[in-house]
Amino acid sequence: MNCNIRGQRFQVTEALRDYVEKKLSRLEKYFETPITSDINVTLSVTKGQHTVEVTIPLVGVMLRAEERSEDMYASIDLVVDKLERQIRKHKTKVNRKFKGGSGVKALFREEGSAAVSVAEEEDELELVRTKRFTLKPMDVEEAILQMNMIGHNFFVFANADSKEVNVVYKRNDGKYGLIEQG
Repeated sequence: MNCNIRGQRFQVTEALRDYVEKKLSRLEKYFETPITSDINVTLSVTKGQHTVEVTIPLVGVMLRAEERSEDMYASIDLVVDKLERQIRKHKTKVNRKFKGGSGVKALFREEGSAAVSVAEEEDELELVRTKRFTLKPMDVEEAILQMNMIGHNFFVFANADSKEVNVVYKRNDGKYGLIEQG
């Protein structure tokens, strides 16, 4: 497992680097073969909030988690816990979808020390509500205003310029993002 650990606006100490590598090595028990891709870890501090962002590119799957707290070590623990939940959830989904032993299914171990039962994981995937609505053509600025008016953190709209379905969303840093159809 190769970890690319970098600090944003602060210096990563050797102790912090060792702690990240030790915690991320816990994830190896979920995979059939060792992770060969580089794991990207970004540690940052902004206004007293310690943020850890981890991206693990795998064959057919991209695992990504971000956590923040007032302590860097706590943020690392939280992000690894989040990644473990993602892996278990994805493993259950893959095992249900693919009955054969090839492709993405071969990525995850059958027998892991997963503390969450399959029944609990299936509950997490339960669809509880469906909404249907007509998309009004509008520009990005109007979509942001609409999103803020209804108090949501994302808004789906028909982009008047491109005639495509787009999504605007509010980022954790308070700015806005746009997702376009590719």
